[in-house]
Amino acid sequence: MQTTLIVNPYASRVTEALVAEVERVLRPARTVHTERAGHATELARELADGAVVVFSGDGGFNEVVNGLRPGIAAGFVPGGGTSVLPRALGLPRDPVEAARRIAAGRTRRIGLGRVNGRRFAFSAGVGLDAELVRRMDERGRDASGRRPSDLVFAWTAVRTLAEHRARFDPVLELVGHGRAAFALVGNCDPYSYAGRVPLRITPDARFELGLDVTAPRRLRARLLPRFVYHLVSGRGHARARDLLYGHDLDRLELRCDQPQPLQVDGEDLGDVTDAVFEAERNVLDVLV
Repeated sequence: MQTTLIVNPYASRVTEALVAEVERVLRPARTVHTERAGHATELARELADGAVVVFSGDGGFNEVVNGLRPGIAAGFVPGGGTSVLPRALGLPRDPVEAARRIAAGRTRRIGLGRVNGRRFAFSAGVGLDAELVRRMDERGRDASGRRPSDLVFAWTAVRTLAEHRARFDPVLELVGHGRAAFALVGNCDPYSYAGRVPLRITPDARFELGLDVTAPRRLRARLLPRFVYHLVSGRGHARARDLLYGHDLDRLELRCDQPQPLQVDGEDLGDVTDAVFEAERNVLDVLV
């Protein structure tokens, strides 16, 4: 099976030396580098057969899954600061070790999520977490093209909560479930990571099932410790009176009182007033 290696040279942990090591392990038929936003999707659409391995961060992974044709297996080498997708799939954080696992050729069939037509691999959100993604994007990149660190993200989260005075009222409707302050939709567990700490916002979500959603009915400063407990421990979501929780859903519709930010796999998709989430079950073979 011929392999194409797609490399995002601007991802946080991608270097020329590591690319050479990954190539040595994978021995791809060709290596291509992305040059602009959306380029990885274009490159993936060109593939007619074989397999593709992506050495990038989660943004590049998301672009590729939005361009792949059916029948093409995909591998994900962690090249970003967080790299949620390969970690959630159980791959090592070290890019070369992950490439060795991928080169062994073992596959796993997983499902994906879709919101308003855009696929996502591990998570999507409307409201607070999408606002955090947007604020991080506004910080830009350093001279080498790298994104800000996890420490900067944590500080940004603290500042955002302070600006809102940790007060988030219901601003959207999860049709059939109730009103909430924001919504976090997961395709797996964990939803994301804070450094080495997994954020278990949708603890029952699995790649082999439908979508899960966690949505605080409202958030106040006094409720914040309990919310943090839920997202770190992964316990008590279904029983919590202040959370809406849905498991293994095929479809979820959101209606917002006013435009809210939307993110998928850590990528800002702009503001929406309506969002339709759908599960695409068993659609992608991943190399693990």
